[in-house]
Amino acid sequence: MERTIVIGDIHGGLKALIQLLERIKITPQDRLIFLGDYVDGWSDSANVVTYLIELGKQNSCTFLRGNHDDLTHRWLKTGELNEQWLLHGGQSSMDAYRNFTKPEIETHINFFEQMLNYYIDKEKRLFVHAGFTNLHGPEQEYHNTGYYWDRTLWETALSLDTSLPREHDHYPARLKLFKEIFIGHTPTTRIKKDKPVNAANVWNVDTGAAFKGKLSAMEVRTKELWQSDPVFELYAEENGRN
Repeated sequence: MERTIVIGDIHGGLKALIQLLERIKITPQDRLIFLGDYVDGWSDSANVVTYLIELGKQNSCTFLRGNHDDLTHRWLKTGELNEQWLLHGGQSSMDAYRNFTKPEIETHINFFEQMLNYYIDKEKRLFVHAGFTNLHGPEQEYHNTGYYWDRTLWETALSLDTSLPREHDHYPARLKLFKEIFIGHTPTTRIKKDKPVNAANVWNVDTGAAFKGKLSAMEVRTKELWQSDPVFELYAEENGRN
């Protein structure tokens, strides 16, 4: 049976990504949906992008745009330097691209430009890096940055009274739009969870690979879970973003 597998924030952890895909035992029939933030963190940011470009040639892949991907793309294309980006993983990406040739960088820029802000499947499941704010859905979002910066969707899901029925007038309108929503962006380790967390109909698959957590993947129908080893253990020689 064809599987649809959603994969959380990688943050330059190529060793974790390779280990995770080996544990999943992916086949050409699998659909892989990556939730963004491929870069900024461990030393393999540029190598992660190269790996994903090649993976996309062999497998059915959807690559969503994360906030770190947007910032790295801006730097690669225009030289734009964001001070906060440098403090939160950007320097590691700059270092990772140091030995890349101009043609290689152009290929990566093209990859960044082809990323999607969100994806909705036939089962009315939404996949987005962070969230959206418009009550009529992501198609009506006023600013693209919400797709990869918004945290209010996750905060709303986390704070929702679990006894409130979906039909209630006070049930968040955004959550009613989709069967399920899969996001990354906010590590579940912030609420002391080392696995993907479900709140209302939202699944957060970012399990803190950029810090002390693991890289996670989930089959969207069955909720079968796979995880890498803690990524910081795979990059024990680095400080990364811990």
